Amino acid sequence: MLNARISILVSGGGTNLQALLDAQVNGVLRSGKVVQVISSRAGVRAIERAHEAGIRTDVAEYREFPNREAFERRLMELLTQSKPDVIVLAGFLQILSADFVSRWEGRIVNVHPSLLPAFCGKGFYGLRVHEAVLEAGLKVTGATVHLVTAEPDKGTILMQRAVDVLPDDSPELLQHRVMEQAEWRILPQAVEDLCHSLAPSPSDFCLRGNRYPGRGIILGCGPNGRAVLAYFIMGRSAGSRARAFRREKDDVVIRLLDQSGVKDPSLILYAPLRMCGRHIVVANGDQTDTICTSLKGGKGFEEALRTMEYEPDAPHFTPRISGMISLPESGFSYRLSILKASGAGRRCQRQFFEYEPIPGMGHLIHTYAGDGAVLPSFAGEPLTVNVPSSIDAFTNGLWEALDEENRVALYVRYTPLDGSRYEDRVVNRYGEEAKLR
Repeated sequence: MLNARISILVSGGGTNLQALLDAQVNGVLRSGKVVQVISSRAGVRAIERAHEAGIRTDVAEYREFPNREAFERRLMELLTQSKPDVIVLAGFLQILSADFVSRWEGRIVNVHPSLLPAFCGKGFYGLRVHEAVLEAGLKVTGATVHLVTAEPDKGTILMQRAVDVLPDDSPELLQHRVMEQAEWRILPQAVEDLCHSLAPSPSDFCLRGNRYPGRGIILGCGPNGRAVLAYFIMGRSAGSRARAFRREKDDVVIRLLDQSGVKDPSLILYAPLRMCGRHIVVANGDQTDTICTSLKGGKGFEEALRTMEYEPDAPHFTPRISGMISLPESGFSYRLSILKASGAGRRCQRQFFEYEPIPGMGHLIHTYAGDGAVLPSFAGEPLTVNVPSSIDAFTNGLWEALDEENRVALYVRYTPLDGSRYEDRVVNRYGEEAKLR
């Protein structure tokens, strides 16, 4: 699924629908696509908005059905035809049954015009919510986007935004301000985040099923523009598995847990990540240091790697993979490289890839195409992967994608471009408390 399919249920003017359609045009909503609008009332403005945008429209007029069960059966029929991944209730006035909600559990979103849990449940909708806020004499109200459950307005809150209540507000003025300052802003972003979470992760099409991808690098851009980096290592022998990542200030190093099973640790102990000024360098060997030395000497990433070859570990001749994120004040870019043996003469093939960041997208390169007596090298261009906004979702998904028997350690870092401190995560096979030597 490259883009989640979105069906929107409406009952009136469709201002929140319009906010979602606008979000598609301006790039806020990019992981999903509106494919259907269903109205519980005929002749409403929301249907006209959908027509103008060239989107399929359907009407299931609630009052024409003898009961809710019959109405929902028709709703199910219409939704089944469009096969939505996500359903958005945008001013939809009917309460959905537990049976209906269970069929799309965790994938139905509603926007409510208050800061839940205030002013929610039966009878609190539309203008009534704003009347209640004014009657209560509150100074602040707002809107909430939440997942829909069988109990109205009680599902998991995805996003909220506060709005000031002004002294001369009428219910109508307050309603418009809440829509303009809250609903129309948070609904598209919450729907984007949900759609993005349903998109394929590295586990779905790059790593799951590959018993031994070796060592791997992912560089990319988070949905909110943060620079994203991940590095993982695998191991087939007991000695190779007895390693762990450790932070050393802003760098990351590999340390042994048990040296008894390792004859030559030179190719498995190194600093996979180093900070070098405004650059973050990551690699599967000591070329990390070579690249940093080159940068400090006024030279570049490619120049450094042209002085190196693949690893001398016959018969595999493991490729050297490297990456670099550059963080100038105006934005960032990233590079990847692989140095591998090519042909009968084992000449060194050097490949370089440079990318401008695209929010929500990254690129994965790893050393081996799979397991075997002689490990086959990675081939082709780096693989495109989706990068979620949550560092924990990305870390957990990537770790679970790696073969359970062979995975050793994983490091993930999300770096904001505003100069604030990065977030990072370390996952070691033997846990955070592993004693390093």
